[in-house]
Amino acid sequence: MSSLRDIKQRISNVTSVEQIVGAMDMVASTKLHKARAQLEGVRPIYYELKRKKDELKMNVEASSHPFFRYTKVDKSLYIVLTSDKGLSGSYNANVFSTALDHMNQGKNERIISVGSRGSEFFKKNCKNVIHSVVDVADAKVYYSSERVAKWLIDVYLSGEVQEVFIVYTYFKNVLRYQPIVEKILPLGTKYNVTACSNDNQTDVRYEPNVETFIDNLIPLYLHMSLFLAYCESHTSEQAARMVNMDAAKKNASDLTDQLNHMYNRQRQTEITQELAEIVGSANILNKGGIDDS
Repeated sequence: MSSLRDIKQRISNVTSVEQIVGAMDMVASTKLHKARAQLEGVRPIYYELKRKKDELKMNVEASSHPFFRYTKVDKSLYIVLTSDKGLSGSYNANVFSTALDHMNQGKNERIISVGSRGSEFFKKNCKNVIHSVVDVADAKVYYSSERVAKWLIDVYLSGEVQEVFIVYTYFKNVLRYQPIVEKILPLGTKYNVTACSNDNQTDVRYEPNVETFIDNLIPLYLHMSLFLAYCESHTSEQAARMVNMDAAKKNASDLTDQLNHMYNRQRQTEITQELAEIVGSANILNKGGIDDS
């Protein structure tokens, strides 16, 4: 059985941990609030760009553009968004599992890992990580995602890769966030170039022409797709971390209560034993148990 000093030391240690976890929980909660506000601002912009992109998919002329046209796939590019820090429960593990399940299809995959956790994991699993993005400040993510979008357009149009996927965690609410894989290139089209007729075309007119409109819209759409994916993942990460810290704080509080109960019980046992010894000694003296001779 532990001594009172050992129990008291454990109580002190757990209390210190509980205070640290509580502070981290508050930080995660604050970051979650900011991340959700940013996410709610980005989603409407992305959905409007997506709506225009979907309109183009209904256009016959767009079907021949490289951004929309399907080709034989030899190499795929995956942009995988993970975290730079830990203490977020199964957040990263779920992303890894989803990405690997989609990758293992016999294709030659190339990976851009966003977040140090992803870079370490994929290199450890002998995956072809061609670039790693780590420790990007929140204020620089918008411009960083723009640079990545320009780069992936260059490698896609040059034929280095024939399709591009992004793996991120979609934020539903504080307790629900789901890793998903989304293809962002090629965009695809409903029509076959040789089989299209005027009856299949939409009434939307593009100025000065469809090709110029695509060349200006799609880079912005890809940029916002990457930026939204980051916002979704960042919000999900902060939610996972806050939930994890809440659980850790509760466990620390429960352990402190158990240790206090153990300390009080141990202390009561020792007091009872001391009283019993005093009463026993007094009884011996009263009965003349000590031989004066």
